[in-house]
Amino acid sequence: MGLLDRFRGAAARAGRAARPGGPRGEDARYLADWVRTHTGVEGYVEPKTTVTDVTVVLIAADGEWTRRVVGERGARRLGGDLGIPVYDVARTGYPQRMRDHDERERIRRRRELERELDEL
Repeated sequence: MGLLDRFRGAAARAGRAARPGGPRGEDARYLADWVRTHTGVEGYVEPKTTVTDVTVVLIAADGEWTRRVVGERGARRLGGDLGIPVYDVARTGYPQRMRDHDERERIRRRRELERELDEL
């Protein structure tokens, strides 16, 4: 596989990531399952960039999060479809609990790595 093939593959995958009407079936099921299995979930819509279409970050009460491409129209329907509040991240920013969760995960991974290195 050549370098250009990699870029074409990524571009093709990005183009298939979201339909104009919202997330693809597998992504829609994933988001619904994620909301069902986590408590206090809120959605944060991220704007389209040069690399990705409109995305949503779902953030649970404990700060755990997931991200999926939803497309412009899908972002508008998301709250009603999933029964959660949805915010524009450009206006509200990300909640502190997400940053706290990421920091706890960094500490956990660092400790795991240190334990593994000590065992060697």
